[in-house]
Amino acid sequence: MTIPSGSIGEKAEAFLDDAESALDNGDPETAIDLCSQALAIAPRHPGAHFVQGDAYRLLGRLEDAADSYRFAALAQPEHASSWASLSLTLFELLEMENAQRAADRAIREAPQNPEGWWVRGLLREWLGDANGAHRAFAHARWLDPVAFPFPPTLTDEEIEQIISDALRELPDALKTYLSNVAIILEDLPPAKVLSSYDPPASPVELLGFFSGHSIMEQNSADPWSQIPPTVVIYRRNIERHARHREELIRQLRMTLFHEVGHFLGLNEAELAERGLE
Repeated sequence: MTIPSGSIGEKAEAFLDDAESALDNGDPETAIDLCSQALAIAPRHPGAHFVQGDAYRLLGRLEDAADSYRFAALAQPEHASSWASLSLTLFELLEMENAQRAADRAIREAPQNPEGWWVRGLLREWLGDANGAHRAFAHARWLDPVAFPFPPTLTDEEIEQIISDALRELPDALKTYLSNVAIILEDLPPAKVLSSYDPPASPVELLGFFSGHSIMEQNSADPWSQIPPTVVIYRRNIERHARHREELIRQLRMTLFHEVGHFLGLNEAELAERGLE
């Protein structure tokens, strides 16, 4: 990143170094504060905006992250990583057209930037272009096989068997309740499901979805509450969260039990207490 010259630049860079250290130590709040101090000295410092974007992302503040990455990219247009990070953040905010423009810009500025190709793969996948997605993911892997490996996969039959085995482990009383719950396997979450969250759920982070009434909400006097609930498992996102087959199976089981927990009426905090985050 280009930095201002002289003592002012040195002071800003010192704050930025400390911010990067805070980020490495898992303290994004401190990183944001240090970046703000750097920007008070050098308001157009692209590195400070970029690191601040990374910190906002860790906190789930995606709109703030997008603003920071955009400022970094405009301040130093040749920095492909700013465009790539902006593209990924816009993708998670469901701003697909703008995400595509930013990914294209990242690749144009630096054809060897693996993150730009990876985000392009996500966008192609979202649009239903399986071949284009595969080519983009393959290019990202070729450029950086450690950061962007091909994820492990399971066949539909293997997934169905794993789900059946997991359900058999549950108590008989619970299995009786679950007999009326449809468990569906889909590749990716649709925009309608993502937008049902506030703020919208990430299209790469949502692993499963429960729709319908929980056991606690079902009421014989309310016919709508008697409609059979549904658990949906999003296989592509689960695959992306695993580095090997065993980890994939664990994540699949955890996602299943997480959504079953919602059927039982547990909220996110209660699921986290049970290790089902």
